[in-house]
Amino acid sequence: MSGTEPAKPARRRGRPARADAAEGPGARERILAAARTEFAERGYDKTSVRAIAKAAGVDAALVHHYFGTKEQVFAAAIELSFAPALTMPDAIAGGGAAGAGERMARFMFGIWENPVSRPPLLAIMRSALTNDTAAAVLRGLVERRLLQRVAGELHVPDPEFRAQLAASHLIGIAMLRYVVKMEPMASADLEEIVAMVAPTLERYLTAS
Repeated sequence: MSGTEPAKPARRRGRPARADAAEGPGARERILAAARTEFAERGYDKTSVRAIAKAAGVDAALVHHYFGTKEQVFAAAIELSFAPALTMPDAIAGGGAAGAGERMARFMFGIWENPVSRPPLLAIMRSALTNDTAAAVLRGLVERRLLQRVAGELHVPDPEFRAQLAASHLIGIAMLRYVVKMEPMASADLEEIVAMVAPTLERYLTAS
């Protein structure tokens, strides 16, 4: 035997020892879950990468390794929270032009009324209202993953503008009902709201 010690396995570049040791199985998923919770409870401004790392039980370097900046962590977290809404274009297009407005309204209000999906959406909206970076991240996600797909299914002039008009109508109602909680909107029967807004949404989506 030679007097030299066996070479230790080299760590990946850019990964400190604590990050390697703390990674373990499912580290990325733990970080993402912690980020969703931190952003929901503290908002964008008061959430730090260090706080997310602490909540996930990892080194802050590992958060940067998987997601990059705080803005990129937020983007990944809200995309996960926003996932239920991303199938809305399929729900709108599924039944043809007739009833498209009602399907859109029922789909979106169904997500907001769900006690599981509502808190993350509230956190996203509040962050977007108070921070320009958070607003830009949300705007990019909604435009890219939702409204462009809705517009692609519309056979009307100015489909992108029509999709935005419909979305603004629903977002305004969501703000009054779930964020501001203004009466009588906050306690109105959901069926009554759908019945009132569906014809307007359908006009946005289908009228030539």
